[in-house]
Amino acid sequence: MTGGGRGIGESVAIELAAAGMKVAVAARSREQIEGVANEVGGVAVEADVADEDSVARMVARVERELGPIDVLVNNAGITGSSEALPIWEEDPADWWRVFEVNVLGAYLCCRAVLPGMVGRGRGRIINVGSGAAYLPASPGMVLGLAYGPSKAALYRFGELLAAQLSDRGIAVFTISPGLVRTAMTARFPDGAPWTPPELAPRLVRALASGRADHLAGRYLHAEHDDIDDLIRRADEIRERDLNAIRLQR
Repeated sequence: MTGGGRGIGESVAIELAAAGMKVAVAARSREQIEGVANEVGGVAVEADVADEDSVARMVARVERELGPIDVLVNNAGITGSSEALPIWEEDPADWWRVFEVNVLGAYLCCRAVLPGMVGRGRGRIINVGSGAAYLPASPGMVLGLAYGPSKAALYRFGELLAAQLSDRGIAVFTISPGLVRTAMTARFPDGAPWTPPELAPRLVRALASGRADHLAGRYLHAEHDDIDDLIRRADEIRERDLNAIRLQR
């Protein structure tokens, strides 16, 4: 999994290892990923998801040390500048860097693992999105112009990829972990609607198990969705096009 050195990524790595999976923990921070990998008995891989060669080396090493990749969790993400600068003061390179990590990074990781998954006829990809992709914008509360659009793009990418792979035995999901206390969300007040930190890892574990493959392409919320209920209602959800970000008139 990418972005596995801390926060949600670390919790997901621990949860997947507890489920009996062999876990590779990838990120740019060597010290962080080594600590998590040691805790879960996995492999630490230093990688920059926005760099194609780095991603290729990451995938090759994981396959060499752990075997075929059955589950990819795209969790690597950045918010951009810690300051909510107005657009005319923002450096376009900083804005674009968020897309390079949050969207291009997921694309490159998917592209690198999918030949093997397609060849084996099985696999699961889980993209970690955010409510920032769709929640209403409040004047005076806009914290940046890159993160929300990048997560909206990530969801649409995941939905289209799920459709492209629908006859290949590979399920693609995008999830919202909710508002979890991490270094990324430290700016939010104590009274914010915090999500229990264990919910996102539990959802990822359920998706990784294959029980929810009929929900491929759907947007799933760790706190507001009951995954077992959704699995039971999978036919209805597909027929009514639920759990999707859509324009309504």
